[in-house]
Amino acid sequence: MKKVYLMLALVMVLGFAFSANASDIDLAKKSTLNSILKRGEIRAGLDSGYMPFEMTDKNGRFIGFEMDIMREMAKDMGVKFVPVNMSFDGIIPALLTNKIDIIASGMTVNAKRNLQINFANPFFVVGQTALVSKKLEGKVKSYKDLNTPEYTIVSKLGTTGEQSVKRLLPKAKYKSFETESDAALEVLNGKADAMVYDLPFNAIFMAEQGKGKLFFLDKPFTYEPLAFGIRKGDPDFINFLNNFLIQIKNDGRYEKFYAKWFMSTDWRKNLQ
Repeated sequence: MKKVYLMLALVMVLGFAFSANASDIDLAKKSTLNSILKRGEIRAGLDSGYMPFEMTDKNGRFIGFEMDIMREMAKDMGVKFVPVNMSFDGIIPALLTNKIDIIASGMTVNAKRNLQINFANPFFVVGQTALVSKKLEGKVKSYKDLNTPEYTIVSKLGTTGEQSVKRLLPKAKYKSFETESDAALEVLNGKADAMVYDLPFNAIFMAEQGKGKLFFLDKPFTYEPLAFGIRKGDPDFINFLNNFLIQIKNDGRYEKFYAKWFMSTDWRKNLQ
């Protein structure tokens, strides 16, 4: 009798193992990785204009820190890199409807987005800072001083800059813009009091156009990791992305891209 029970137990264990293995194989077949490799291209959703991560040069080519990483990723995959430019607030819907394979648009990881999509490990960490009208220098010493109805704050539509204003500066008047450049110009031209946005963009804008007109609260007041976004239920793609990032951060490629886009502004002369 014991032998019969042992045989039944063994059959059940093998059955479960076979079922689990079959499920794993089926999941792997459904991975976006397979679609990318079969198609021979990786479609990356982006919103060009986020310096220095994704921008458009004079020839209409998409360039930037994140674009270099994506091209290197496509090279390692042996496929073509296909950038798909669109408005930032339409990128997650495009991913969910399979119009793109990956989000590569300086997207910050947060809980709301993570309920809709999965993220790879962060490839960069930024935070919100503020560009403030020169007329308020001495009066505004911290982002907290902007939290009053007498000030108009601007940022880019659908971004964590916008979310930060609404969450941390609820008393201030708020106005959104389709691009970060338009929002910054609103402050530069005296039509708004401050812009809340990511450190890299604000630092570059301040250095190039802000002298004498703006002052820069350059200490980030939020922690915001940037990461590639993909559809849920794809552990194989997540595994590939995380290992790819580990590899380039340890073989010199990431450091080379960082130096190119953050240690120099030579690339500015090539922009549209």
